[in-house]
Amino acid sequence: MTDIARRLDLALGADDPALAEVSWSASVVDAGSGAVLWSHTPDVVLRTASIGKIFLLVEVARLIEAGELDLSERVTRLPEEILADSGIWHVLAEDTLRIGDACALIGMVSDNVATNVLVRRLGIDRIRETTRALGVAESALLDRVREERLPEHPVALSVGRADELADVAARLHRGAIVSPGVSSRVTDWLKLNTDLSMTAQAFGLDPLAHADVDRGIRLWNKTGTVSTVRVDVGAAEGPSGRAIAWAVGANWASDGDPRDAVLARMGAVGRVVRAEVGAES
Repeated sequence: MTDIARRLDLALGADDPALAEVSWSASVVDAGSGAVLWSHTPDVVLRTASIGKIFLLVEVARLIEAGELDLSERVTRLPEEILADSGIWHVLAEDTLRIGDACALIGMVSDNVATNVLVRRLGIDRIRETTRALGVAESALLDRVREERLPEHPVALSVGRADELADVAARLHRGAIVSPGVSSRVTDWLKLNTDLSMTAQAFGLDPLAHADVDRGIRLWNKTGTVSTVRVDVGAAEGPSGRAIAWAVGANWASDGDPRDAVLARMGAVGRVVRAEVGAES
């Protein structure tokens, strides 16, 4: 076992009694080479909440580059697409936004209304087809966001396994998802993310303003959260010039609440990543 793998094993602490009911799927990858540095049950498929919105943004960026979609096109929300929780569009008076602005809202605050509008505009089947074309077998955006999931609906908004998600993050970071232009557009949206509460907490960046390099760190990420899910997928490049990508996910049963322990362990993984990219405090 390598030194970084040993430190990441200790950081995750999956054998901690406080985490006995938690299912993990985690992977840390060298973003430059794609080499796996460490993993813990990386092929376990978890419910990943909003993580699947990454694949929606990839499809938007792909269509833009192909000349099949225009960022300035205006899209209008429908009453059945308006729901609360993640995002801000549901509290805004404006019913119509440009596609580019809707994507920015998804990257920034994981906006559910913007997600639903764009899923309708693009089509879930086309999003999933592009995801599979990337070589992603089991991770996927399955549906639009719903207030309630009924038996006839997909089991979750999205599902994913850490080995696939960390690989996607590494490829996005080095410009290898579809094309450099597509990858750059997606990470430009995702670096607006205001949720640094999980793995990315370790970097000590301003959650509201870290799109530019700070402390010598360039970071982007996407998180997924519901009451029984915490997932963080992203990448960081530090003063050493090394870039590392991660996917760290946890699921648990609805009758438990280990979120404090889960978040602490996710942050500990982030601290190891921070040290590896040369950004030790």
